[in-house]
Amino acid sequence: MRRAAWLAAAAALSSACAAPPAGSTSEPAPATSVPVGARPAGSAVLADTTGEALVPAGFGTLRQDDIAIKLQLPDVLVKMIPLDESVIRTLSPDSYRALRELAESRRAAIVRLTSQHGFVRGDVWYVSFFGLAPEARFSPLELTVTSVGRDFRPAEVIPLTSGFGSQRLQPRETQSALYLFDDALDVNQPLTVSLAGQQNVAWTSILRTIERERALIRSRAAKVRAGTF
Repeated sequence: MRRAAWLAAAAALSSACAAPPAGSTSEPAPATSVPVGARPAGSAVLADTTGEALVPAGFGTLRQDDIAIKLQLPDVLVKMIPLDESVIRTLSPDSYRALRELAESRRAAIVRLTSQHGFVRGDVWYVSFFGLAPEARFSPLELTVTSVGRDFRPAEVIPLTSGFGSQRLQPRETQSALYLFDDALDVNQPLTVSLAGQQNVAWTSILRTIERERALIRSRAAKVRAGTF
């Protein structure tokens, strides 16, 4: 019953969403670069794993694939990217802004659903499913993220593409959505992602890459402030 109700809701929401072209295989389209050192208006100041304030936006160099968790299923490639500011600020300016604007485009729905579930802010991820074979099927609600001994299932799924609710893909077609998880899911801790019997534990390694980039960003920002960059 829950699955049937979700599919109906997803189909209705999908038709109302402004969908990227079906079959697109690229990352979310980059927008204009963030000015170096600029902080987006209204962004929250959160702590990263070093216990210090967020690194400034506009100094990162990582690509989306550098921070994406991937699951290779028989007919589908799944990619997940947490949209936490402490993570996406390590991306290059165009990639950072593209993901931030993607979340902002669904801000009203995120705020409403976060409130409905009693979350403080919710933990939002960008998730895409890429078809590798004709009539490939995917099960978006079966995705599980395990952290600190606890399993997290998506509290809500907000489709970004018009065909997401069909749970079906053709070769080189992408369907994507924003996933809302409980606040207790901490992206600065090791994570294991599971779907359809496949697991990915690469987040520990990805976190090391993110930490190195945070240190480099602080160095770049310090040089700019000193006028030596």
